[in-house]
Amino acid sequence: MARMACPCPDVYVKYELKEERSLYLVLLEGEPVAFHDPRKLELNSEISQAHAKRLDSHDQLLQRTLEIGSYSKLYSFKHIVNGFAVHVTPSQAEKLKDAPGVKMVERDRGAKLMTTYTPHFLGLPQGVWTQEGGAKNAGEGIVIGFVDTGIDPLHPSFANDPLNPFTSNISHFSGACETGPRFPPSSCNGKIVSARFFSAGAQAVATLTPMDFLSPIDAVGHGSHVASTAAGNAGVPVVTNGFYYGKASGMAPRARIAVYKAVYPTVGTITDVVAAMDQAVMDGVDILTLSVGPDEPPEDTLTFLSVFDVFMLLAQRAGVFVVQAAGNNGPAPSTVVSYSPWAVGVAACSTDRNFRGSLLLGNGQKVGGVGLSAPTFGGGLFLHKLVLAQDAVKANGTFPRTPQCVEECQCTESLDPNVVRGSIVICTFSAGFSNDTSTITAITNTARTLGFKGFALVANPTYGDFIAEPVPFAVSGIMIPKVADAQIISRYYEQQIRRNERGFVTDFRARAAIGEGRVASFGGRAPIVSRFSSRGPDIIDINKHLADVLKPDIVAPGHQIWAAWSPLSALDPLLTGNTFALLSGTSMATPHVVGIAALIKQLNPSWTPSSISSALSTTATKYDNYGELILSEGYDIDSFYPSTHFDVGAGLVNPTRAIDPGLVFISGDHSFHLRRNHLIYLLTSCILKQNLTTT
Repeated sequence: MARMACPCPDVYVKYELKEERSLYLVLLEGEPVAFHDPRKLELNSEISQAHAKRLDSHDQLLQRTLEIGSYSKLYSFKHIVNGFAVHVTPSQAEKLKDAPGVKMVERDRGAKLMTTYTPHFLGLPQGVWTQEGGAKNAGEGIVIGFVDTGIDPLHPSFANDPLNPFTSNISHFSGACETGPRFPPSSCNGKIVSARFFSAGAQAVATLTPMDFLSPIDAVGHGSHVASTAAGNAGVPVVTNGFYYGKASGMAPRARIAVYKAVYPTVGTITDVVAAMDQAVMDGVDILTLSVGPDEPPEDTLTFLSVFDVFMLLAQRAGVFVVQAAGNNGPAPSTVVSYSPWAVGVAACSTDRNFRGSLLLGNGQKVGGVGLSAPTFGGGLFLHKLVLAQDAVKANGTFPRTPQCVEECQCTESLDPNVVRGSIVICTFSAGFSNDTSTITAITNTARTLGFKGFALVANPTYGDFIAEPVPFAVSGIMIPKVADAQIISRYYEQQIRRNERGFVTDFRARAAIGEGRVASFGGRAPIVSRFSSRGPDIIDINKHLADVLKPDIVAPGHQIWAAWSPLSALDPLLTGNTFALLSGTSMATPHVVGIAALIKQLNPSWTPSSISSALSTTATKYDNYGELILSEGYDIDSFYPSTHFDVGAGLVNPTRAIDPGLVFISGDHSFHLRRNHLIYLLTSCILKQNLTTT
């Protein structure tokens, strides 16, 4: 605090007012309402009165501690946790820490998104679905809660089929259909049984845009993708850019969907996420899906003791099976962000499906690459002029001549349309792509504006190999991520062209064709743990002291997953307007486990969350489709190593075995321990040793 010698109190007041406010989560003493009655909870007058009483106590505490008008209370957590979220300054947060009855005050760390064929890869149509009565019954009677970016209710993956009405009783669930922009009452159609949105945190910390719809509509795409992977209808045709890729099905296509939108295109907060979690448990969901969450450990407490992790623990105690994304910060060790043993943390792996493209050179050589695009005209039968972007710079005029504009094909005004029109143009993966200022979208825009026949984005020896994932191109295109392959193209090109004494090309004789990149191939070695998938060992604090908890818990397909997408999404221009997207991430792996858990719960309705977790873990396999130990991707392209439990947890989820494990191990609230510096923190719903008590 500046000028400590100044006696003027108004100076201190002015200084405090200059502090920026942040979101804080506050947990209090007292039993949560959810655990007043150990039986399965139902909304009734007694519970409602308890909620109202708890709400009043939160307001009284704030009024006693802080000046009225100097804070904004955003939520009262009144069901599985006794606490609230508040928008205050750091100084006010310190006052709250010292207030009687306050057990924890934690700053909001922000929430991030963790980003067809997989049912067959996991053996569902021939295995579990058969025992469930086929796809038309798989997941019947189970309600899955999705805390995410919302949902597109018009997507066929979420349509209600009047010819196959739901027959199960879901009286244990009582949600609501909150309407708003692009989300009319008809959106809750029976398949979608409830939809809510939570925005107080987002509105407190950011200026929302028109795309941040205050309704459950999905303007990102992520929530629709996750929900359809877990519980999307069976046999929905996947069509993108006019090409049919096959049919998509959720893991549990007859499960019902409860939507809890808590992340927006502009911002995501843990405040909104935990408010959604509290409501989901209060509504009575059977399973809670968390493909969103904090992406780093808490600063001031142990990982297990963060408010987010406490909410997951109490949801599990209330009988809800909680599944969480392990994170996308691999392959470095101790990057997993699913820390606690009471939530199933899911790592991501590949399937045996691959999308491979090729660039056919005029000398007959074929170079492999990646790109979901149509071939150039004539396929390999008709070759087109091949032009290096640097050799197509305009001879005259004022325009950007930077490597980013020219080499990376980012600027239409830099290239000579007379040279590039009707040609396959070689763009280079250089500094702009390395620092995230260049985009594939800009290349496709340049290609369409100037009339490229196609483009090839090739690796630059200066920057090394790059990671390429298949994305749909509206023009013919291919990515060549390996320097060695890029050099093959470069040698052929230089052998064919003719340059003058100044180095300018006078005769473009190189020819090439882009092959079909949209048709999948099958049968490769799988699964392989994805490079991005976060690894263990688990950590206990921000200093990365190790925890005696195995994480991740399990691995599931999360690489190149086709699922529903919202056409409203503008986050990735390449996907704008599409209704399906091919994405990778532990976000995509998580709903696979969620859907399989729904199938297990359907066949074993009395099983507790720990029973389901046990069934999944004890039946998982550590071996791939070749009978070998599952491999994990390393840092470099085509680098692999035998996986350990810190890569795969118990192994690859096996739904056919998980529904009949033979034996399950049941753990209760008192089973969770944390040992550090010879101290034992016994968790009984929360942490007694840290005075975070709810029992």
